[in-house]
Amino acid sequence: MTDPDQKQRMQQLEDKIEAAKQAQAPAPRADEHYSQAQLAWRMVIELVAGLGIGFGIGYGLDVLFGTLPIFMVLFTMLGLAAGVKTMLRSAQEIQEKKLADEAEKRDEGA
Repeated sequence: MTDPDQKQRMQQLEDKIEAAKQAQAPAPRADEHYSQAQLAWRMVIELVAGLGIGFGIGYGLDVLFGTLPIFMVLFTMLGLAAGVKTMLRSAQEIQEKKLADEAEKRDEGA
């Protein structure tokens, strides 16, 4: 069996190992949380992507059917509407996360 002195040395060794692991653990990344600029760029890209996809589909259909501006205008407007809808959904998602974080901080403080 093991004597108390050996158990104590083993515990001290485990404590040293744990301290060394924590000292070498990577620091949490600062960019884990999105900054406001990154969120704004995300929404701009969603809007532009909707416009681009709508324009591409409309232009392709116009070339295919030989009716140059009709489908291009129609699908560009539909792409704009889809981009705005996606952008608003992203903004709502961001707002819900922010409210949840604030509620969590408030609950921790109470």
